[in-house]
Amino acid sequence: MIKKVLVANRGEIAVRIMRSCREMGIRTIAVFSEADRNSLHVRYADEAYCVGPPPSAESYLKIEKILDVARASNADAIHPGYGFLSENASFSKRCKEEGIIFIGPSEYAISTMGDKITARKKMMTAGVPVVPGTVEPIADENLALETIKEIGLPVMIKASAGGGGKGMRLVKRTEDILPSIRGAKSEAKSAFGNDSVYIEKYIESPHHIEFQILADKHGNAVHLFERECSVQRRHQKVVEETPSPLLTDAIRAEMGQYAVAAAQAVNYDGAGTIEFIVGDDLKYYFLEMNTRLQVEHPITERVVGVDLVKEQINIANGLKLPFKQEDLKQTGHAIECRIYAEDTKQNFMPSPGRVKHISEPLGLGVRHDGYVYEGFEIPIYYDPMISKLIVWAKTREEALMRMKRALFEYKITGVKTNIYFLSKIMRTPDFVSGKYNTHFIEDNLQFLLSEDDCDGLCQDMALIAAFVDYHSRKEAHKPTLARRLSHSPWKDFGRRRGMFGVD
Repeated sequence: MIKKVLVANRGEIAVRIMRSCREMGIRTIAVFSEADRNSLHVRYADEAYCVGPPPSAESYLKIEKILDVARASNADAIHPGYGFLSENASFSKRCKEEGIIFIGPSEYAISTMGDKITARKKMMTAGVPVVPGTVEPIADENLALETIKEIGLPVMIKASAGGGGKGMRLVKRTEDILPSIRGAKSEAKSAFGNDSVYIEKYIESPHHIEFQILADKHGNAVHLFERECSVQRRHQKVVEETPSPLLTDAIRAEMGQYAVAAAQAVNYDGAGTIEFIVGDDLKYYFLEMNTRLQVEHPITERVVGVDLVKEQINIANGLKLPFKQEDLKQTGHAIECRIYAEDTKQNFMPSPGRVKHISEPLGLGVRHDGYVYEGFEIPIYYDPMISKLIVWAKTREEALMRMKRALFEYKITGVKTNIYFLSKIMRTPDFVSGKYNTHFIEDNLQFLLSEDDCDGLCQDMALIAAFVDYHSRKEAHKPTLARRLSHSPWKDFGRRRGMFGVD
């Protein structure tokens, strides 16, 4: 059984994994770059080792350096978190060769589902609905023109490898087809070292809905229902919720069955996500599979009541799933907001720097997964997401109000954040009604960036001003030693209340 886990990641996900390990009595090992020496995951772990300079290509992506640490620290297993090496088939293979348990799927599953063209073919064989398009990389531009003529505009040109919106182009006009193909290939080559791209029919009014799956090494697989991930900016998710306000119970059940079939088609084991594109007409198609833990997994944990990291570890230990599909159900509603250190007024430019003050939201139904603290210097080298704010309530309406309250309580100074931007999302009519798609931010950007309503902003400014004033006065009026020894705030309070017989 696993007794010691090396977490090959950083930031909030590293801390989150370590928390579950601690509850299971498993010791944890942190790896860190020189820029992350004072990061919270380094402080939280039982052991910590530096693996290189700040750039991730020289530290967190160095497979052999991480394996050296695993061997030196006698780690039983490695958890890759998300991003970095989490979907690297070579890393999974090297762990196996070294006799170290990789807490994730096999090399075969990662490589098969990591290439979108191969994944499309596999899903078609398994009977899972896929978006109409090509099943081979675009090798001939004239053939691409003919294919698009058959499919009909608009279409998406998409990179076969990678994700995150890179190597992706939406084409609505005939004259844009060839420039878009060339641009997508160039970007894909630069980002992933692979310029293969393919064509997909573009779904009008698309909704991005994903299903969480768990599968053990004994052939058992279940889904843990869906997450609505349509609030996106530049193809990056910003807000997620579950259950989806779009799906009916019947469609949810159908999609869940296809999600399980997709996982079983590649003999998957561990936690993974099957992503679908869904139209307003509720017609749905397989989009891709993420062969790892997702950023937004906490909302599923809260609604279904399952610790996904613990289940990953149990599966890696060879245990069977402790539940069947009929044992799982959704209870209540959960919403997650991604907190970024970025300047929303400057085209969402990352805002690294030193955190001067942070007040995390608390209260019933609130969860905060973060890694920054007062005095921490947010590095410039990594993704600007610094935390995730999750709320749960019995109904969507109550969860929405709870998220508004939690965002109001969340205060960070020293760096710019998107907290106010997120609070505006919670007040946007399309989001409040639940009738939104992946164009939501684009369609509502003017409102989201406006400051015409004082609710939230003015109160934030008042709180910050009061905080600054308090500390300014404190510095200007530091008491002498004699006064500190003679002064008692309790006596002052008692005098004001007449508790000691004086007015």
